[in-house]
Amino acid sequence: MGRRKPGAEALTNNQESRGLATLVSDLAQQVANLLQTESRLLRAEMSEKISKAGSGAAEVLAGAICLLAALMVLLQALVIALASAGLGAGWSSLLVGIVVAALGIILLRSGTKSMAPSELTPDRTQDQLKRDARVIKDQMR
Repeated sequence: MGRRKPGAEALTNNQESRGLATLVSDLAQQVANLLQTESRLLRAEMSEKISKAGSGAAEVLAGAICLLAALMVLLQALVIALASAGLGAGWSSLLVGIVVAALGIILLRSGTKSMAPSELTPDRTQDQLKRDARVIKDQMR
């Protein structure tokens, strides 16, 4: 019925070990390719985050310049308001100074938010690495 030839069992074991070796080799190659892809993703995402931090720094600088200009205008307004008793140029300068200061505060807040450490972490890469680790762990079972 199901009699095997004497060398058939050794041949089957040899084929199974070659098949297993091929599978392990393929898995190792796929993991290596996956790690290369993940490193490229990490580099691209970090480049994007660094660019975002750079624009945030530019906004902080612009906000600081606006606040400096606002300070000058507000000081000028105070001097003019004290010098003249009426609602003339002094109050106008005061209003302009307040508007410029508000703009500076908005730019500073926006810029510092862009440079926060939570904004600079490579979130997509971390999520992808976690998914890949789960897939590799499942493949090893």
